[in-house]
Amino acid sequence: MARRLQRLFHSLGAHSWIDEHGIVVRRYSPALPNWPVGLRPRIAMLSDFHFSEPWTGLEALEAIVDKTNALAPDIVLLLGDFEEGPRFSRPVPPHDWAKRLARLQAPLGVHAVFGNHDYPRFARKRHKAIVAPEALRALKETDIGTYVNEAVRLTWQERPFWLAGLGDQIAEHADGSRLADLDGTLAQVTDDAPVILMAHEPDIFPHVPERVALTLSGHVHRGQIRFFGFAPVVPSRYGQRYLHGHIVEDDRHLIVGAGLGHSGLPLRFDAAPEIVLIEPGGQA
Repeated sequence: MARRLQRLFHSLGAHSWIDEHGIVVRRYSPALPNWPVGLRPRIAMLSDFHFSEPWTGLEALEAIVDKTNALAPDIVLLLGDFEEGPRFSRPVPPHDWAKRLARLQAPLGVHAVFGNHDYPRFARKRHKAIVAPEALRALKETDIGTYVNEAVRLTWQERPFWLAGLGDQIAEHADGSRLADLDGTLAQVTDDAPVILMAHEPDIFPHVPERVALTLSGHVHRGQIRFFGFAPVVPSRYGQRYLHGHIVEDDRHLIVGAGLGHSGLPLRFDAAPEIVLIEPGGQA
């Protein structure tokens, strides 16, 4: 009976308890101008877990991992906000969720950046940029790669590409400067192989140069609660501009995922939790 009620809840566009039946697999095959035609790794992108019981707890995570592995990705990218679930919830110890995320399988491995909720608050909407937040320390104990303003060169089927992970754009140092360093991150790219940029918040996109073939983000949850397709609250200075999906501006490409968990209220309405599967291709 509980399962039937949950499926009915999902059919109405509402999601509180995240389970395998309510998770959407969203697929994109962008034709990128700065991407080799023959390089087509399957990229699984997961973001905005906000691990908490009972909403997005360990049972939900097991379903997320199983569903992702079934897609047979070549690489898995985690776009941050592992911590700080909604109100009316119990936190999940980072060691517990990190151990289960380590079950994700991909030939090129699993790689993670961190979001604003992974850094401690020192004011209502301000987060302190510390060197090693709990989420980072938990993932360091696994085989998952962690990135804070770092880039690494990877090879798929003898073709190279760069994976760059931007530090969070909201977390700030004691002097008020932001943790995110886009120029410093991209300065680590030392050849002309294409670049994928992981950036938790999509607000960096207007500043991303053409050198980056594809930017991937989460953070905004597709508005989390939408009415008639409109999201009244979007945590972005650009409002609806980077709400969700594949966005192209000046021939630069961004994909924004809807995420999986909740922030604030434990409810998603007309904004289903999703796993994003991307198969990039070059423009012929």
